[in-house]
Amino acid sequence: YVKRCKELGFDVIELSTGFISLPLHDWAEMVQVVHKEGLKAKPELGIQWGAGGDASVADLEKEGTSDVSGLIEAGKTLLDAGAESLMIESEGITENVTTWRTDVLSNIIRSLPLNKLMFEAADPKVFEWYIQNHGTDVNLFVDHSQAIQLACLRAGIWGTNKTFGRVVNFREWRARP
Repeated sequence: YVKRCKELGFDVIELSTGFISLPLHDWAEMVQVVHKEGLKAKPELGIQWGAGGDASVADLEKEGTSDVSGLIEAGKTLLDAGAESLMIESEGITENVTTWRTDVLSNIIRSLPLNKLMFEAADPKVFEWYIQNHGTDVNLFVDHSQAIQLACLRAGIWGTNKTFGRVVNFREWRARP
């Protein structure tokens, strides 16, 4: 499978265990296999097992979420195994929840290198929150139809009253003559 992905021109393979149970050492070995083929491994980590499809918020809340410490430890192990970056699954955090779990995000960001994290942000309000709280360089995975909206938010030319004209970075000032 990995060789075929390389033949087809892929450079990154996402390794998700959202719907399967896989021991961490096997997951880390998968990262190494991908890396040996010259591709980048991007494991997907989450706290809501089995989310997606047509699962309702109520059903997922009944299932509960896993402790974020397990996600953090898995992330450290997978980075040590050679993962290029880690995708943080939004289900159970900002998607399919009654209330966003910003406490979970704070723990993840405090415990893992931010430059190695990519966060799913399926809604403009979600990616606005990430930009507002973690800066314009936070790595976000959004639907292709929202790419321009995200780029404009990063540039400070789009947003709600919380962010419009208020999103800035030092690079803008350094680049001026």
